[in-house]
Amino acid sequence: MKEFWNERYSSKESAFGLEPNEYFKDQISKFKPGEILLPAEGEGRNAVFAAKLGWKVTAFDMSIQGKYKAEKLAKNHSVSIDYKVGEFSEIQLEENQFDAIGLIYAHFPAQLKSKYHNVLDTSLRAGGIIILEAFSKSHLQFNKQNPKVGGPKDIDMLYSIEEIKRDFENYEIFELEEKEVILSEGLYHNGLSSVIRFVGRKQ
Repeated sequence: MKEFWNERYSSKESAFGLEPNEYFKDQISKFKPGEILLPAEGEGRNAVFAAKLGWKVTAFDMSIQGKYKAEKLAKNHSVSIDYKVGEFSEIQLEENQFDAIGLIYAHFPAQLKSKYHNVLDTSLRAGGIIILEAFSKSHLQFNKQNPKVGGPKDIDMLYSIEEIKRDFENYEIFELEEKEVILSEGLYHNGLSSVIRFVGRKQ
């Protein structure tokens, strides 16, 4: 997978655009800036937006090419981000380190998804928030009809409301829904999609 993402992010064009994800943009703007973690952050569009709002940003991805483009984007916007490169299991996260976590199309291997969610939960302070937008299990039909919309083809890597409730059971739910949306994000997220959206506060 590392080779796949390095190849995708080595293009001159941005894979998912330069603008932040709309849902992340709308939600993160509602909260007082603090320290935020953005896993699977790719080319940095959400990290840079959060930094511009005053958040202290830590991001990571397995792709070194993603880091190069993220740091270039941050420089262009006169902000700084702490961007680490490595597999999730290689990233050292401290307990109670962050005030927010943004999971924007962070599709982890099926057998590791709940484990990684637990690690993220541990790194989030009490009262901290999670903002998530990711493809739902219903998205497979949209991907078959229109490959340009993107997303994993393994249904177990996709999300359900039940999984979110299970993995983040100790959260006050502000919003949790499955919704059809039209994505227009760079080269690889284009068209009608089915997504899960979740905003929750850790109790």
